[in-house]
Amino acid sequence: MKRILFLSLLLTVLVVWPAEAQRKAGRTGAAFLEVGIGAREVALGSAVTALAGDAGQIFWNPAGTALTENRRGSVSFSYVDWIADIEAGALAAGYRTAYGTLTLGVQYFGLSDIPANRQNGYTDPILQGLVTDTETSPSFDYTDLAVSVSYARYVLDRLSLGATVKYINESIDGVGASALAFDFGSVYRVGVAGWQIAARLSNLGTDMSFFNQDNPLPLVFSIGSTIYPVNREQMRLMLAIDTTKPLDSQQLVYGGAELSFYDLLFLRAGYRFNYAGAEDDGTSTRDPIKTSIEGISLGAGLQYALGDYALGFDYAFTQMDLLDNVHRFTLRIGM
Repeated sequence: MKRILFLSLLLTVLVVWPAEAQRKAGRTGAAFLEVGIGAREVALGSAVTALAGDAGQIFWNPAGTALTENRRGSVSFSYVDWIADIEAGALAAGYRTAYGTLTLGVQYFGLSDIPANRQNGYTDPILQGLVTDTETSPSFDYTDLAVSVSYARYVLDRLSLGATVKYINESIDGVGASALAFDFGSVYRVGVAGWQIAARLSNLGTDMSFFNQDNPLPLVFSIGSTIYPVNREQMRLMLAIDTTKPLDSQQLVYGGAELSFYDLLFLRAGYRFNYAGAEDDGTSTRDPIKTSIEGISLGAGLQYALGDYALGFDYAFTQMDLLDNVHRFTLRIGM
């Protein structure tokens, strides 16, 4: 009954969302929350709502951070070589207690020493009254930061539920804004062929306010599934699919596949359908333009058991149209 009520609530949100999404298209704040964290996850085309057992899931579905009784902890470090020389990193660490799994997550985006041309408009008396920049340094920095704490547990043998609370801060050239947000999620093990189904609601929180402009957070609802049509010790094949509805764009479908050999070598590929190269409708004065630039994702990983620990390293490559391609690296430690 808990599972039915939870999923029904999330499905209701999905049904009533389209009109709200159109109203707030292009107006969301804290856009860095929409950048995928984790090389494995992004290599799978972000079709990861139903993944479980990893602290890195705090950045996707908090229910996926729940650890089973044979696991004590999980740690992951991620680095993203993002576009325009922007660097991003993330840390996630989870520990299973007698009452459930507690996970801490930190996301960081930033760029420093950006040249500040503060002379434009200053000599024009008409524009001087409009200037709000009171800084005088020749350069400036910008930083995006999110600190998250998640709690998840198995409420039934096959069902895990989780929730995350996170503090979000953005600052640029001495001006900052903050927000508080919550994530909710569920993962259910069907029990056939490793099949799992899941749902998540991310970034439900307060607006980001810069000066007199209030922008909502990038609210996202997603349902997803993973299954292993081939599941042998020598080789495993996992297929994953998510259907996702962001607040500020159309319905999206993500798909991915992971092929592993002896749980040692992993090959991955993913694609965002209705995402790469998507166009808007245009207007009477202009043609349709592309609204997204991200294409196919490819990746690989290595995993090795060392005593009571499992060490893993993942890499992901993402094609970006018109901009620099993106590389991601993740180090995982399981206990």
